[in-house]
Amino acid sequence: MNLAITAVKRVYKKEGSFVEIDIKRYAKVEKIPGGMLEDCCVLDGVMFNKDITHPGMRRIIENPRVVLLDCPLEYKKGESMTNMEFTKEEDFKRALMMEEEEVKKVCDEILKVKPDVVITEKGVSDSAQHFLMKHGNCTVIRRVRKTDNNRIARASGATICNRPEELTETDVGTECGLFEIKKIGDEYFTFMTKCKNPKACSIILRGASKDVLNEIERNLADALGVTRNVMLNPKLVPGGGALEMELSCRLMEKASQVESLQQWPYKVLASSLEVIPRTLAQNCGADVVRVLTELRAKHSTNGAAGSAFGIDGNTGKIADMREADIWDPIAVKLQTFKTSIEAACMLLRIDDIVSGIKKDRRKTDGRVEAPGDGEETFGDARDG
Repeated sequence: MNLAITAVKRVYKKEGSFVEIDIKRYAKVEKIPGGMLEDCCVLDGVMFNKDITHPGMRRIIENPRVVLLDCPLEYKKGESMTNMEFTKEEDFKRALMMEEEEVKKVCDEILKVKPDVVITEKGVSDSAQHFLMKHGNCTVIRRVRKTDNNRIARASGATICNRPEELTETDVGTECGLFEIKKIGDEYFTFMTKCKNPKACSIILRGASKDVLNEIERNLADALGVTRNVMLNPKLVPGGGALEMELSCRLMEKASQVESLQQWPYKVLASSLEVIPRTLAQNCGADVVRVLTELRAKHSTNGAAGSAFGIDGNTGKIADMREADIWDPIAVKLQTFKTSIEAACMLLRIDDIVSGIKKDRRKTDGRVEAPGDGEETFGDARDG
């Protein structure tokens, strides 16, 4: 749960009255087999599965200047069919020199902002690696995913640039405290940590096997969703079926005040709400009838004092949910009630059911009934 709370706080972003908690895009779960469960952590930055493009580049940089690109650092080939005619040997050398000059011009535009780390989503040619490493001592990482690039931008404060000639000082990310490449197992991972105010993070999960990691990821996804709901709407209600039983008792009281047939919708809705505490009692192996009777009596007679009593799933007994510290987000309960009532209303609007399945021929009075006899069907041979 601490992992979920830390991750949601990292990606929490508020601008005026607008609150954004996009855990799907900016809280990436990285599963690395090996290690102990205690090694799971939330980075104060991001991590992605990439290595440097040249062995001579730096692997550890403190307070790096980060440039993010969405363009290739290599010579652009013609989009349509391009022909080049050479009449002598010097022409071919000149063509190669022109390609190198174009790549060098692009690298010079990048080096104007004095970067330490250059990350691009596209490819990087050998000549571009040579120019950036020789003239600027830059570390280059290529073919990064778009989603990873967005997270790096949020963590380092950099802006993704589409054209190197448009790079400015404001596009350079300076909020990353440490750039480091580590080898874990057989693969290299790039860590960008110690960020000043990261709005994206990576959650590293370690475990003995892939099955353990998948189970941890499923539990973490549930915890992240609950934490996000609480952050967006910080209101809680007692869990363990306490809310449903309290609503059921209040609806039964209202039904007793209504005359004739109009009281039945209240009674039916009240009985349907008792499904939640009944299911909880069945799952924990308790005596369903006895527990539900006691719980109903608690909510009916004790008034506000008994409104927080529910079923403790560990013991199967009735307990005060405030003392047991069992709570549900109000956003989940509201959505559950809205969805169930809307589904019931939709079913009530259905006046008939049309079947599109071909009916089997039935024998009647010793003869086989043809599809055209008797009741009409849809989608049979008569429709062609």
